[in-house]
Amino acid sequence: MARPRLFIIDSGDNMAGRTGTLRWLAAGVAAIALGFGLGGTSVAYADVSLMNVSYDVTRELYKDINAGFIAAYKQKSGETVSIRQSHGASSAQALSVLQGLQADVVTMNQPNDIDLLAEKGQLLPANWRARLPNDSAPYTTTMVFLVRKGNPKHIKDWDDLAKPGVQVVIANPKTSGNGRYTYLAAWGYRKQHGGTDADALNFEKAIFKNVPVLDTGGRGATTTFTQRGIGDVLVTFENEVALMNSGVGAGNFEAVYPSVSLLAAPPVSLVDKVVDKRGTRKEAQAYLDYLWSPAAQEIIAQHHLRPRDSNVLAKHAAEFKPIKTFTVEEMFGSWQKAQQTHFSDGGTFDQIVVDRK
Repeated sequence: MARPRLFIIDSGDNMAGRTGTLRWLAAGVAAIALGFGLGGTSVAYADVSLMNVSYDVTRELYKDINAGFIAAYKQKSGETVSIRQSHGASSAQALSVLQGLQADVVTMNQPNDIDLLAEKGQLLPANWRARLPNDSAPYTTTMVFLVRKGNPKHIKDWDDLAKPGVQVVIANPKTSGNGRYTYLAAWGYRKQHGGTDADALNFEKAIFKNVPVLDTGGRGATTTFTQRGIGDVLVTFENEVALMNSGVGAGNFEAVYPSVSLLAAPPVSLVDKVVDKRGTRKEAQAYLDYLWSPAAQEIIAQHHLRPRDSNVLAKHAAEFKPIKTFTVEEMFGSWQKAQQTHFSDGGTFDQIVVDRK
């Protein structure tokens, strides 16, 4: 009898990035391909295998989601599905799919990374957001702070990140959606407090002058802060802060919620050309549909992400502190405009990098 198998293949913080014009490091592709090749024979135990290419702080989430889906789908259909998982900086992961990584589904942390697959690779339709509820985002989160026990630098809000003598750990906005959300949250904060675009740019320069290292992904930034002991404050997704604040070494850290932050709604999608080529559309669609099921929404909440299901959210309401948020669309017009203005070659972030040197 076929046995359900769950594979986690972690590509780590891939150094490839989307920097306006597309760049790709062939070594990264080769490493990913080698990793999959080494594990390929194991999928013989399953009737169908799927690959989910995801961003780097969802390792624990999808480990549990995958196990729940495998069991539920087996009970419903009698079919055994295995799921291989690849994690890395979101934009680098999107580039790996664009360059040939055979993802049946992508679960990224920002729409731009899936739009890239539609626009540059024609791997899925441009209207992919409309195919699932909530613009294809099964949960939301936001950017908050993790500080050291006792908050010795008295960090309370975004202004504090720009103060001299404060070390701030942020993932690189060029390669990481995590870093991009942080950058846009800080920009929006300054604009909401009466600042001009010039004021917001100077604010970003002051913050990034305090950043000692730019890790390529969110989990790398977490490691830098919590394990390498670098920095006074880590800015990252709420779920990542909650994970670190409640896990091993929790007594060493505290969560700090700023007065306002950016709403993140990480989206998911089929990769149509891949599922049609592999004959996995039915299973891949069932996998994504499962993310909105009460069972999966409960798993999502347990991993400190804000579920879409109102009943599940109400059950976990005490865990999710109220915080005022704004969206990319409200502040910047669209993700495409934000990408072009701030993260393309010659954009505002490049000006900041030049000033850092």
